[in-house]
Amino acid sequence: CRSVLLAAPLTVTSSAVMAQATQRLVKAVATRGPQLVSAAVTYSKPRLSTFWYYAKVELTPPSPAEIPKAIDGMKALVKAFQAGRLSQLTVKEALRNGLVATEVLMWFYIGEIGRA
Repeated sequence: CRSVLLAAPLTVTSSAVMAQATQRLVKAVATRGPQLVSAAVTYSKPRLSTFWYYAKVELTPPSPAEIPKAIDGMKALVKAFQAGRLSQLTVKEALRNGLVATEVLMWFYIGEIGRA
């Protein structure tokens, strides 16, 4: 009951003020709406075209010709690990490799959660 005591009753003047504020808002949106949409389209067009360019290149599945290259790359990585080249990494390279591996694992877990 405390909220009832604290709430001020709406009077004619407060509802008239609210109506005027709503009218001003609707008028502002109606007059500036097309300008805002035009500005948003102008801003986003070059960014979206860049995104789609890279999305087409990076998000395509590997072609059959690329699969043997990937297998050879994995074999080279295993050989480098066995030869001890891992100890020749700089801290920056090791940190970058760790972050990439963490990102791949996180996307894997997100995908697994999405299937549940």
